[in-house]
Amino acid sequence: MADGANATLAGRRVRGGEEAGASGAPRRLRGAAPAAAVAAVFTLAQLVFVHPAMGLGWDEIVYVSQVTTHHPAAFFSAPRARGVSLLVAPLASWSASTELLRVYLALLSGLGLYLGLRAWKGLFPSRVLATAGAFFATLWVTLFYGPQAMPNYWVAIGALITVGCALRVLRAGRGRSGRAALWGVAAGALLMALMRPTDAVWVTLPLLALVLVRRHWPLLLALAGGLAAGGVEWVIEAHAWYGGLGERLARASEIQGGLGWNIAVDDQMRSLGGRGLCRPCTGAMPHPVVTAWWLLLPVVAVLGVAVAVRARRATATLVPFACAVTAAVPYLFLIGYAAPRFLQPAYALLAVPVADALWHLAGAGRDRWRPVGATLVALAVAGHLAVQFSVLVGTVDRNVESREDWARVAGELHRLGVRPPCLLTGHESIPVGYYTGCSSGSVSGNNENTTAAEIVDTARRIPVAALTGPGGTPPGYARDWTPHRITDLEIRVAPPG
Repeated sequence: MADGANATLAGRRVRGGEEAGASGAPRRLRGAAPAAAVAAVFTLAQLVFVHPAMGLGWDEIVYVSQVTTHHPAAFFSAPRARGVSLLVAPLASWSASTELLRVYLALLSGLGLYLGLRAWKGLFPSRVLATAGAFFATLWVTLFYGPQAMPNYWVAIGALITVGCALRVLRAGRGRSGRAALWGVAAGALLMALMRPTDAVWVTLPLLALVLVRRHWPLLLALAGGLAAGGVEWVIEAHAWYGGLGERLARASEIQGGLGWNIAVDDQMRSLGGRGLCRPCTGAMPHPVVTAWWLLLPVVAVLGVAVAVRARRATATLVPFACAVTAAVPYLFLIGYAAPRFLQPAYALLAVPVADALWHLAGAGRDRWRPVGATLVALAVAGHLAVQFSVLVGTVDRNVESREDWARVAGELHRLGVRPPCLLTGHESIPVGYYTGCSSGSVSGNNENTTAAEIVDTARRIPVAALTGPGGTPPGYARDWTPHRITDLEIRVAPPG
C-alpha cells in the first residue's frame, strides 16, 4: 500500500513537472507575443507608408557608397562612423537595388525593435512594454527612418538593449540570468558605439554613474567593453586620418557648427513638421497640433516616474528617464541646428515611463472613473496616430520628389556626355554624383576633399561638371566651361581634354 501510494505520488509529481514544463514554454511565448506583434506591425507599416522605391538620401548615399561596388565612395566626414555601412554591406556589396535595401532594413528594424523590447522582460508587464514599443514605432520619425540607411534608429535600439539588460543585471545580482544579461549590455553598447560613438557616451552616462555607485564591476566591464569594442575603429581612423582623437573630435565639432551652448529646442520643434534637416532652422513653427505630442512627452514621462516612485519600483523607470535626458542634451542645447532623427534614442527610452503612465491613467481612480480615464487615453492615442501618419505621408512625398529630381539631373548629365568614370563638384555634388555614377569633390565646406587644381587636372582625363545652386556663383575654374540649365541648377561641363 505504502509503495503504491508513493508510486502514485511520484507519478503525479512527474506529470506535474511535465505539465509545468509544458506550460512554461507557452507562458514565455505569450509574454513575447505582444512585443512580436508590435514589431511585425511596425515592419509592415514601413513597407506600406515608406515607399520601397524611394531613392537614397544624401546621408544614406555616403554610408552605402562605402561598401558598394556600383558607385564611387563619397567623402566620409569626421563625425560619421562605419556602423551603418557594416549594417548594409551584406546587401549593398552585391546589389544596387534600392527596393531590396528598403525591405532588408525594414525587416532588420522590426527585429531590432523586438529585441529592444525583450531586453526589458521581467522589468515591466508585457502590456507596458508593448505599449512602449507601439508609441516609439508609431512616431513618424521612427517609421520614416526605420527602412533607411541611417544610424540614429540603431542607436535607439542599442540604448533600449543596453539599459534594459543593465537593469536586469542589477536586479538578478550574480546569478545565471544576470550573467546572460551582461552579454546583452555589451552587445547594446557595441551597437550604439558602432553607429555613433559620441551618442553612445551621452546615453550611458547615468548608467555608468549608477554602476559605479553600486560597485558592480562585471556590469562596468560589460558596458565599457562594449563601448570600447564598438568605438575602436573610429578611434583608429582618428589617429590614421586626423592626427589623433582630439583632432577628429575638433573637426567633428567644426562640421556641426561648433559644439557649445546653443539652445536648439525651438529648432527641434520646427523640424517636427517633417523637415529632415533644419540648418539653418528658420521659418514658422508647425501647427500646434503637430507639436503638442512633443510638449506633452516629458510631462507624461515625469508622471511615469512619479508612478514608479510611489509604487517603490523607481530604478527601472528613473534610469531610462535619466539616460533619455542625457541623450537629448547635446541635440537640444549644444548644437545650432536640428534634425528630428537626432532624438530617436531619447524617444525610445522615454517610451517606457510614458507607457507606464498611460496604463496608470487608463486604470487609475475609482471604478466609476476608470472608463473616463480609459476614454481620454484612447482619444489621445487616436489623435497621436492621426498626427504622426499625416506628417509621415507628407514627409515621404517630399523626399520621393527631391530624390527623383536628383535622378532627373543625372539623366541630363548622361545626355551631356558626363558618364562614369566622371567627377562632379559644387552644389549637391554628393547625391547627384551618386545618381550619375560619378565621384564627387568639394574644394571647401564640410565635405572638402580636393582642390581646384586637382579638379582642372582631372578634367583633362575624364568628364567633369560643376554644379551651381540657385543664386550661386560658378567657381572660378569653371567659368569658361559650357553652361547648361537643368531644373534649378546651373551645370557647367568641362570641355573634353
